[in-house]
Amino acid sequence: METSKKDKKNHLTRFHYTVEQVIEKPFNWKQMLRLLTYLKPYAKSYLPAAIIAMLVSTFVRLAVPILVGKVAIDIAILNKDTTLLTWLVVIIGCLYLLSYLANVLRIKWVNQLGQNVIYDLRHHLFSHVQRLSHGFFDHRSAGSILVRILNDINSLQELFTNGIINLLMDSITLIGIMVILFVLSPKLAIAVLIVLPIMFYISTKLRRNIRRSWQKVRINQSRMNSHLNEAIQGMRITQSFSQERENAEFFDGVNKGFFHSFRDAAKKSALFRPFVDMSDAVGTIILIAFGSYLILLGEANGGIAIGTFVSFAYFTGMFWEPISRLGQMYNQLLMAMASSERIFEFLDERPNVKEKENAYVFQNMKGHIQFERVQFSYNQDRIALHEISLNIEAGETIALVGHTGSGKSTIANLISRFYDPTEGAVKIDGKDLRDVELASLREQISVVLQDTFIFSGTIMENIRFGRPDATDEEVIEAAKVVGADDFIKRLSNGYATEVEERGNILSAGERQLLSFARALLANPRIIILDEATASIDTESEMKIQQALKRLLKGRTSIIIAHRLSTIREADKIFVLENGKILESGNHQTLIAERGKYYELVKSQFTMLDAL
Repeated sequence: METSKKDKKNHLTRFHYTVEQVIEKPFNWKQMLRLLTYLKPYAKSYLPAAIIAMLVSTFVRLAVPILVGKVAIDIAILNKDTTLLTWLVVIIGCLYLLSYLANVLRIKWVNQLGQNVIYDLRHHLFSHVQRLSHGFFDHRSAGSILVRILNDINSLQELFTNGIINLLMDSITLIGIMVILFVLSPKLAIAVLIVLPIMFYISTKLRRNIRRSWQKVRINQSRMNSHLNEAIQGMRITQSFSQERENAEFFDGVNKGFFHSFRDAAKKSALFRPFVDMSDAVGTIILIAFGSYLILLGEANGGIAIGTFVSFAYFTGMFWEPISRLGQMYNQLLMAMASSERIFEFLDERPNVKEKENAYVFQNMKGHIQFERVQFSYNQDRIALHEISLNIEAGETIALVGHTGSGKSTIANLISRFYDPTEGAVKIDGKDLRDVELASLREQISVVLQDTFIFSGTIMENIRFGRPDATDEEVIEAAKVVGADDFIKRLSNGYATEVEERGNILSAGERQLLSFARALLANPRIIILDEATASIDTESEMKIQQALKRLLKGRTSIIIAHRLSTIREADKIFVLENGKILESGNHQTLIAERGKYYELVKSQFTMLDAL
């Protein structure tokens, strides 16, 4: 236990070290501009409308203090002009009503703008991730990908719904106030705003620490969500090994990491508002002291009128509010930058398997497969295939056998072009797969894996997954052919039965039968069965073997199997070891040669006899 805790502690230390390396990056304005390009589709609709509404409400805020101070006090009240005063009350009331309507519309439009941008960004990221090659998913957990698509994009919501418009509004308000203050009284304006340079100097010092803290929060949150996803998906394993307490302890460490980082970031961010309030207090004291002196001095001697002082008091009170919001907006930008870095990291990923422009589109694939001196490696340290040459005729059934790691599944992956060969070429009907449109290739290949994936939805929807336009009758017929119809009818709602995530209500054999029906309904020219019968009992396997004899006829079929009894009738069998082909031939030929295949068959049947 002590060793485990020590390892976890060391892991956390390495994690924090990584964070420190990341957070030293400067604020990336180029990246922020890239983020703002998602506003472009709405540049002629919601965005200008929201900006106009914002300008109207900002104009009202700036106009009212001038009307109150310079007109109402210095003219109407001093001259006892009740008519002008009445008109001013009506005008100011109408202006506030106009401001209210403008604010309602602004809030409505910016929310519509923000929600549309978030929708577009999430759609873009998910669509992009779907197009990435298998190599991308080989090195990333599902949890880390979920965090980018959900949490990181959600953290941008406040920026797009309120942040951008508020930033414009507060900036215009600040500039407007400063211009008006200097027009009203340059002396008093300089005196009141003298605290600004000090404030900006200190706030600049705070920004780096605040940005660091929010980046640390994002990474801690990502780590916690990744662990949660892994823990929930592996709950059966956790419980079967009675590791609930250890799992809870590790999650507690991750949770505390997020808790402490968020508390630290919130604490540093919270320092900004009191600092602004203190600056406001200092400015107010200067206003009262120096403003009173200028009033007593009189306008004739370079002083100010009472109305000017009242307007100044209004604007000074308004001045610090947008500064405070801009400080909060900066925190928002820091959070957005931390998230956008992670989002654009995925968006900048490019598929290892690239599709050429004007790629060849398969119209009538025959299914003739050729491997020409193919070499492939998942990484530089280990070569998975060594100069493999294969020739699989159209409609031929071949089998790949060998120990785990011999390269069988790699060959299947290259046929579907989930990866490209490092050297050599893989061809179908004489066409190099690197010159072929991916969709037209994969539409004519069905793959059935040992660990089949069942989606949430009905049985009917799962079978129809590879061919959405198939009729109910075609779905049922495919299920009947593979022997799945019997158990489906016994379910509570038959083909309309809802299956949970990953098909947990079904047995392993039933899930495999559904995957057979799904693959066969797609009517492919090439079928790849990767340990597809491993989870099916002997009785079901016999039924499937009979069905496959009919269904594989006329199609090119690649069968990967450890259970050698399932491949006896294959046209050709390739025996692989360490990425090389040792033997090839049909069952009888290889048995007669008494080589590697003979040893595999003999050892397997010896184990069965021992049982």
